[in-house]
Amino acid sequence: MGVLARRFLNLIVPGCTPGVKSVRRIDLAGQQLFYHDEPPPPSNGDGDGSEPLAPAAGGQDTISHPLASKMEMLRLPRASFNFRALNNGWNLNCFPFADSKVICGDQSGFGFIFDLDSRKVETMPPLLKLPTVNPVSVFVHKPHVDDDVWNDGDGSSLFLMERIPQPEPISHLVRESEQFVGFINHYPSGPWGGKCFTCRLLPPPPFVRETCSWYNNTPKITAYGVIGGGSHVCISVQGVGTYCLDTANHTWSQVGKWTLPFHGKVEYVPELKLWFGLSGDSQHLAAADLSDMDSQPQLVGGPWKELDPPDEWKECKDPQFVSLGSGRFCIARFFQEAAGSAGDEVIHENAAVFTGVEVNSSGKCGTGKEVQMTPHRSRGAYNTSIEALF
Repeated sequence: MGVLARRFLNLIVPGCTPGVKSVRRIDLAGQQLFYHDEPPPPSNGDGDGSEPLAPAAGGQDTISHPLASKMEMLRLPRASFNFRALNNGWNLNCFPFADSKVICGDQSGFGFIFDLDSRKVETMPPLLKLPTVNPVSVFVHKPHVDDDVWNDGDGSSLFLMERIPQPEPISHLVRESEQFVGFINHYPSGPWGGKCFTCRLLPPPPFVRETCSWYNNTPKITAYGVIGGGSHVCISVQGVGTYCLDTANHTWSQVGKWTLPFHGKVEYVPELKLWFGLSGDSQHLAAADLSDMDSQPQLVGGPWKELDPPDEWKECKDPQFVSLGSGRFCIARFFQEAAGSAGDEVIHENAAVFTGVEVNSSGKCGTGKEVQMTPHRSRGAYNTSIEALF
């Protein structure tokens, strides 16, 4: 059985206005998503290994709600921290990075970094215009550069990109784009000062200004992640292909006209020497080897179905997953379910289901020749809206 490398699962929850966000921290030791011993064999008989929704056990977790009759409930904790934009009418963007830090910024250019573990706030220089429409965020961790006072190269970085980039005119004068932004940890004024995160505009990938290749389609970033030990950020663009951003010199290169077999975030798990994400078709956990990008990578494990929800439950947004270390993951799915009625009108409530899963590889040196997923426990939370997990 793997061991969790972290204690908390962090949730970013929207407030009553766009300018308010809160962070809730689920203590994974108290809210068990994993069995202490081997999980029981699946009882649904379909052979896919998914976790059927079992009736909730008696006791304090039993709640009088339709969801509670199908599974154990997870009581979301109170907000640990609340963030607010300078103006109530402004949006506040929160972008998680690392395991316990978040960058927040509003449209005034005010921004800060908050460390959830130490409860410390680090102010930032004025932010440039940020991507605004459901941006993609990719964190590149370079602790060996961050901790080396003699290394004046770019350290850890958070890259933000418009998920659906708008076309831009070809320009020999303007190299950077407001649709692609990096928060770079470096020496802003030379090595005699301290390292800090600063906001920097980046050049766009070539397809943004080469619209002749769009073929009347609207390109959309469908998958993204870090490869090469942090040397590159990889994005797949629907109808265009796959590009890599060099994180040192911020130049783009196209690696193929194919796309990665994933949907959304892709994350490397060093214990298994594989990249994991939600599959491009069914959005279930899957694994691939992205160490060689000369041709389109293929799945070497999965997709694995971890949950068997009732037919009447409809997913209302894309699922998310978080790697918890040692091949363990939390997968969150978001549903709308009928919670009652008012006359002829059916009342729907949002529900989130968190499932703990464990992946093991019997392949030599984690090559993924035999990769298996085991679902553990599913727990639900109702009447809640969750923006992001990290």
